[in-house]
Amino acid sequence: MGTISDAQYEAAVKALDSEDATEEEKAEMLMEMAMGMQQRPKSPKQIEDAIELYSRALDRCPEGAVLLRARIRARQATAYQMLPGGTNQDLYQAEAAFKTALSTFKDFDLKEEAAETELNLGLVAQALAQNGGGRLQDAIQHYHNALRVFTREEYPQDFAILHNNLAIVYLSMPMSDERGKMREALAVQSFEEVLKVINIIDQPSEYAMIQNNLGNALQYASSSHAFVNNLRAVQAYDEALKVRNPRDTPMEYANTIANKANVLRNLPDDTDDLGKGNRKNLNEARALYLEAREIFNSFGQTEGVANITETLREIDQEAAASMSAGNGAVH
Repeated sequence: MGTISDAQYEAAVKALDSEDATEEEKAEMLMEMAMGMQQRPKSPKQIEDAIELYSRALDRCPEGAVLLRARIRARQATAYQMLPGGTNQDLYQAEAAFKTALSTFKDFDLKEEAAETELNLGLVAQALAQNGGGRLQDAIQHYHNALRVFTREEYPQDFAILHNNLAIVYLSMPMSDERGKMREALAVQSFEEVLKVINIIDQPSEYAMIQNNLGNALQYASSSHAFVNNLRAVQAYDEALKVRNPRDTPMEYANTIANKANVLRNLPDDTDDLGKGNRKNLNEARALYLEAREIFNSFGQTEGVANITETLREIDQEAAASMSAGNGAVH
């Protein structure tokens, strides 16, 4: 159903009273109208109107129509999620509605609808945690609950979304405690799970994004296998660069080559002879940094330009210190 204007909204609500339909049918009509407004909203007011329509649908819906009431609540909750600003109060409203709906979906053994609601509850918990109003652990639990139904084989798209969300949550949590390394490993694992169901042919932009994110997770993991992780990170960035290029996706390309440069800067040239230093990799890193800085500069990304300029200054200082030491190699 397409979007409707404010005038159409008022006319439709008035016309509903003259409809020869049961209260349950009218409630369903109101829900469908709200879904239409919510689909491609042209203004924040249309989201607010959709929420109001869902409330009217609940008022119309008989108490005995338990399943329809649950579906209306779940839809209304997604509208609360879409409200611009995303205040904690809006998110709490969404959370309460989702939880009420989830209980009903479980009672009716509607596994897919319950799993979709768990996914949405995870998104709400994630947003609340970012605003200081919730816990990331709750988001993780909801996502894992959804994965019991949304398996890789039967629901690959939902499976990919859930694992991508899980990876982001793991990386958002503090890494200072004892479980930090485990969460970093779980993030890497989740990105790898996503790559089992998406590919470069059918989902090129998503594939590149996940490969880039996987490279970052590997590069910055506080693991005892840093060297192996860095080699894998370079491979992941190279996969992303099969899609990202300076012509079609300049900013994404610049981010990825800068990320790759960060790895190469600390990677030895010869993995079998660490004593040979990393002059070759450092030169490649420098070239990538310069290319990324030029793109950032052309797009007015002053922070990116400043960060790369500072990194290049550090590299020059390290190179000068290494040369003055007389070893001719940069370690």
